[in-house]
Amino acid sequence: MIFARDKSQMCNNLLQYAHVYAWGRAHGRKVISMRFSYKYQYFRICRTSLTGFGWYLLAKYAAALKLLPTASFKDADCDQKALEQKMLKHRHIVVSGWNVRFYDHFLMYRDEICELFRIDERYALPVRKKMKKAEQDSPLTSHLSPLRLGVHIRRGDYAQWQYGKYCFNDEVYARHINRFAALHPEKTIHVYLSTNDPEVSAETYQQLCPKVRIHLLQGSAPEDLYMLSACDYVMGPPSTFSLVAAMYRDIPLYRMDNEDEGLMTEEAFRKFDYWFRRII
Repeated sequence: MIFARDKSQMCNNLLQYAHVYAWGRAHGRKVISMRFSYKYQYFRICRTSLTGFGWYLLAKYAAALKLLPTASFKDADCDQKALEQKMLKHRHIVVSGWNVRFYDHFLMYRDEICELFRIDERYALPVRKKMKKAEQDSPLTSHLSPLRLGVHIRRGDYAQWQYGKYCFNDEVYARHINRFAALHPEKTIHVYLSTNDPEVSAETYQQLCPKVRIHLLQGSAPEDLYMLSACDYVMGPPSTFSLVAAMYRDIPLYRMDNEDEGLMTEEAFRKFDYWFRRII
């Protein structure tokens, strides 16, 4: 049995576990998520037989008492091959650390991973209803078909992360939204904002982006994740949250690596497998 352990935010944990899960599937090993045994109870995996608080406690204390070995992928320059050999050597082991990477295995079992992390209907259904109502209340231009753009506005912790490099203001996001609209003049653009900043205002963005329909549903983390995954395109600064949202349906994702909206082209929207190998 492999116990996947890590400390971080939801989508970091999801991707870290998924790497370990995919490696286990490729090697005929069962993998238990310690994190999703008690936290982030929004996904199908949280209701599977091998994901429970009892398993979490067993692995936690067995590792603390040195009854279980640990393969730690904590450091970016860790010896991946040596750690993988350790995983092969021990039938029961704890695997931890953000830097565990088994890209090819992940992509091989991606459909299973998406199903394991399918968002529960108690979060998905209200979002579908709100999106339907938002679009009904914003009638389409008769001759233009609709297009959904999900925009991840990340503030909060991003004021410090990477020295605030990716903590963009409203004007930067608005310029990118307007650039997207210019790339799709034949569409009615519905823009869905996801943010951890309580000061974000739909009215402000509607004024800055008059050619699109702005929607701010103010959902919880799983609701916003589902909302972004239901869009046709997603954009935002480097973040595993928008990356995971794009993963479910392989939605084209534009990563805002800087403030220059001129870099946004149709070709700059890439699929999951491209950005997945380029996580910052």
